[in-house]
Amino acid sequence: MTTRILTGITTTGTPHLGNYAGAIRPAILASQQPGADSFYFLADYHALIKCDDPLRIQRSRLEIAATWLAGGLDPDKVTFYRQSDIPEIPELTWLLTCVAAKGLLNRAHAYKASVDKNVEAGEDPDAGVSMGLFSYPVLMAADILMFNAHKVPVGRDQIQHVEMARDIGQRFNHLFGQGRDFFALPEAVIEETVATLPGLDGRKMSKSYDNTIPLFTSAKDMKDAISRIVTDSRAPGEAKDPDNSHLFTLFQAFSTPAQSAEFRDELLQGLGWGEAKQRLFQLLDGQLAEKREHYHQLIARPSDLEDILLAGAAKARKIATPFLEQLREAVGLRSFRTAVQATGEVKKKAAKTARFVSFRDEDGSFRFRLLAADGEQLLLSRSFADGKSAGAVSKQLQQGGEADVRVEGLGFSLWLAGEQVAEGPQFEAAEARDAAIASLREALAPQQD
Repeated sequence: MTTRILTGITTTGTPHLGNYAGAIRPAILASQQPGADSFYFLADYHALIKCDDPLRIQRSRLEIAATWLAGGLDPDKVTFYRQSDIPEIPELTWLLTCVAAKGLLNRAHAYKASVDKNVEAGEDPDAGVSMGLFSYPVLMAADILMFNAHKVPVGRDQIQHVEMARDIGQRFNHLFGQGRDFFALPEAVIEETVATLPGLDGRKMSKSYDNTIPLFTSAKDMKDAISRIVTDSRAPGEAKDPDNSHLFTLFQAFSTPAQSAEFRDELLQGLGWGEAKQRLFQLLDGQLAEKREHYHQLIARPSDLEDILLAGAAKARKIATPFLEQLREAVGLRSFRTAVQATGEVKKKAAKTARFVSFRDEDGSFRFRLLAADGEQLLLSRSFADGKSAGAVSKQLQQGGEADVRVEGLGFSLWLAGEQVAEGPQFEAAEARDAAIASLREALAPQQD
């Protein structure tokens, strides 16, 4: 069974060793596992909540995109996109905002922490609190629910947000599902073995502490940073304590068990800190030099990065666009033309359970959908230059035109007279695809002579 995994990266800073070991590297490895359908996105809408420097956000988007690709993420095997390139996400955010309880958002940790800080300082409880900060969990819920992610790898501070996404999705299903669950309920995944690396001063590596080692800085700058790692005063020849050494923790995060055991033994035998830092530099430079070169090549070709991200957005929107259309129908945001057509067909043939829905796309072309009785989309047509052409094909199908269903992986397409005219959605399992094809044949059968 395919498991859909979704990971977002806020674009407000330059990635460092801690980001790589704690999030980027394990996520890339997870994307390579069989049965994983992985979605990775640059959370640039989220970045606006905490950063009002446009140049910093723009630079961070570029650096983080290049970091993931240089780190080994394969955009052909995953869905890699910018949040801001998916217009369906802010629209879904509003639909979810309309069902999210304010009391639920009042309990969000980030909001409560801001209120507590204001109260302690004698300020108004909401001083400095933007609606972006308050509504952050709803935007995160939209990120997750738009693609019906099953698993969301997060740090412990984000578990609550995944749980809130479950609550909001469940509320929407209850209000508008009419027996159908539009949203899968996501599960937070905490990787207990993921490293939390210390910075140069021993505290958690973080830009807020100014104690980081940038991931793809030059070899010289990396060596200089490593030389500033705080160690104790034990001289060469004196036994060191690896278990309380920040330097050893960093080495361990990038070494094999055998390398780590050997380094540990050398520290116990009195290896000098200067030599130990040189060993750490050699280890890191050996692993990151090739990735560093790839990273700088990508940074130098921003147009290539743009093409990759736009291709990822197009891939993501093949899921998001028809799904949002279903959600709009569910809440009553329907075309008047659709309502008239549906009403006319019910009057004409009461036994008819499926319906064709015509609409005009954002680019001005015309398309149609075939929706099952429960609102499930069975078909989405290709684009037509004019409404007359789209209507002619739709009418031909309704009148029993000889259609050919062709299976394509976990999806299918519909052909008329040797030409593909529509395609079905992508499914996570062959059983679901086959059930949809059966529903399609049943929906078309009553219209045939």
